[in-house]
Amino acid sequence: MKVAVLYSGGKDSNYALYWALNQGFNVRYLVSMISERDDSYMYHVPNVHLTELQARSAGIPLVRGFTRGEKEREVEDLKAVLEGLDIDGVVSGALASEYQKRRIDRIAEELGIQSFAPAWHVDAAEYMKVITKTFSVIIVGVSAYGLDEGWLGRRIDEQALRELIELHRRYGIHVAGEGGEYETLVLDAPFFTSRLIIDEASVEWDERAYSGVLRILRAHLERKA
Repeated sequence: MKVAVLYSGGKDSNYALYWALNQGFNVRYLVSMISERDDSYMYHVPNVHLTELQARSAGIPLVRGFTRGEKEREVEDLKAVLEGLDIDGVVSGALASEYQKRRIDRIAEELGIQSFAPAWHVDAAEYMKVITKTFSVIIVGVSAYGLDEGWLGRRIDEQALRELIELHRRYGIHVAGEGGEYETLVLDAPFFTSRLIIDEASVEWDERAYSGVLRILRAHLERKA
């Protein structure tokens, strides 16, 4: 089956790609949507420009689509990209967002292709255990009480996961960040031939909104042994 994977560079889209490859699918394209806005109803925004390096490391062609980030219009922008591709299906990293999954499913139905969401409604804690064991992931955006500036740039390892589970218990945040509590960037994956190395980054923290972003200004690929 020829598929495109919706790809933001974060943990969920990389898991979707990992799943698709393990299924034996022919992953023809990675599709990244670039929003003019600093936020989006549908798409991951922080550091999405790095998908170019990640796609090169994965050895899969990257297709970039552009959107103004207008609600519902950005869905049609994605459809316009997918309908130009020779694919039988689309794979997404949707976990729990009905808004996101319903729209991707609708696009797929209209285009006559299949929609796959391998992590849909999985147990968040168990899912994150797989993420920590499979990928090298850092947090590049936070927007929830309990996730302070110190989380920006932090790797999600077993200790970080324990703390996220505790924050879920105390404040109700989604352990996998599906409510927008945090955003991630994958530095290494089993299907990468090279690791993503951050050369320069800056932290932007808004104390009033209790949210922040780690903006990657320069990065490069380092070949794995």
